[in-house]
Amino acid sequence: MTRRTSGLLAGAAIAATAIAGAAALAAPGALAAPGAHAAPGAHAAPHAPKAAAHNSDRGGLPNRLVAPYFETYNTTSGDMAALAQQSGARFLTLAFLQTDQPGSCTAYWDGSTSTPIAQSSFGNDIAAIQAAGGNVIPSFGGFTADTTGTELADSCADPNAIAQVYESLITTYNVPGIDLDIEGDSVHNAAGIDRRNKAIAITEAWAAAHGRSIEFTYTLPTFPTGLPPAEQAVLQNAVANGARVSTVNLLTFDYFLGPQQNMVTDTETAGSALVSFLQTLYPDASQRALWHMVGITEMPGIDDFGTAETFSKADAVRVLGWAYAHQIGLLSFWALQRDNGGCPGTKGAGACSGLVQPDWFFTRVFSLFGSQPDD
Repeated sequence: MTRRTSGLLAGAAIAATAIAGAAALAAPGALAAPGAHAAPGAHAAPHAPKAAAHNSDRGGLPNRLVAPYFETYNTTSGDMAALAQQSGARFLTLAFLQTDQPGSCTAYWDGSTSTPIAQSSFGNDIAAIQAAGGNVIPSFGGFTADTTGTELADSCADPNAIAQVYESLITTYNVPGIDLDIEGDSVHNAAGIDRRNKAIAITEAWAAAHGRSIEFTYTLPTFPTGLPPAEQAVLQNAVANGARVSTVNLLTFDYFLGPQQNMVTDTETAGSALVSFLQTLYPDASQRALWHMVGITEMPGIDDFGTAETFSKADAVRVLGWAYAHQIGLLSFWALQRDNGGCPGTKGAGACSGLVQPDWFFTRVFSLFGSQPDD
């Protein structure tokens, strides 16, 4: 039996486990009622999955990383550490960091000067998550920054100054990774793309010289058929600048294509197309290594387009099995604060999925990806 066949069979077994677990999660009384949030400080479910054990070669990140996005601008449902503990999410991707105005080389959380890169901004929450065995991956950019000239590399003309911001973030919070969410205008800003990738290479050299491990992820919009040419150019420029990209995280939602979408099939075809493209960038890499560079971020429930692009509870189970079968590196979703059923039928909501669901359904299902032994 080949390793790939073994992985596919294991993926089917993981999917079966997820189906059983999902049924248990949906049982009356298993979790808080849809839309009812646990009180801050409440204990996580006793069977919350543990992260994979293989952390040593990734600076503390598990080999199969589950890191849902956390909206740092939305703490009305509870603070970061409390929601991580309640949901069972051990790793979080923190959205977003950006400058307060175009032309600046100083990044702030959500572009607000009241929340600089400092221990006073989320430092206690991040430390609590780390003390519990998890960690966070700060994310630069996002659609708002990418369309207002406030994404750091679009705003700042000096790659060395950009790298200094990255380095400050690493040392301030002791994080193992940085996510770069590049959408909208930023995908077409050739100068910003080049500066960003030069800054990545500078930061990676700095980290190596200081005995630190840091991973950079590019989060990019995709079509079901694969990355558009502009998004491909971002990665081609990274290779040209000697920037080592560990993960390419596909935003497998908000296609705005019109007809009813099969969100699982779209994820699978986008992932396969990405691997084919990555093969052109890294011709000497194995298929296993290329698949491990793949990241997937879903949007549970009804995305910004509407009900034609709905990622259901059953879809989560199927994507889980596919992700395990192919041994991708990252499984994520937008966003932790949306993982509840507080607004059935609502599209693109920021604080709920639009589905009828138990709280933390998607977190608990996706967390199974990080809890299984390697094949």
